[in-house]
Amino acid sequence: MSKEAINVPQAPEAIGPYSHANVAGNLVFVSGQLPVKDGQLETQDIKKACRDCMDNIAAILDGAGSSLEKALIFTIYLTDLADFAQVNEVYGSYFSGDYPARVCLQVSALPKGAAIEIDCIASL
Repeated sequence: MSKEAINVPQAPEAIGPYSHANVAGNLVFVSGQLPVKDGQLETQDIKKACRDCMDNIAAILDGAGSSLEKALIFTIYLTDLADFAQVNEVYGSYFSGDYPARVCLQVSALPKGAAIEIDCIASL
């Protein structure tokens, strides 16, 4: 099975040797997205940080020919699980039923000192 790398100008530039996403078959694998908007990492407001991550993912999925509505599973990484309720509120606002599967877990640290990172797998 071949793969196609996806990089879109609407999402922040990768901070390492990876693509925004890869398409293989009828699936889109989106790399973890940090809360970066207009080159600025959001470190103060976890709700805005979650929105920034989700908006980046939406832009990447759109560039791959998919959308949030076609998302199958998300993984949310938090450095503080006490932020779960606020993140859950924002994350939930991106969907109206028929929710994708999801994993949410606490990690000790994330790149650039971010408090949240989100990745996903979607269909085309």
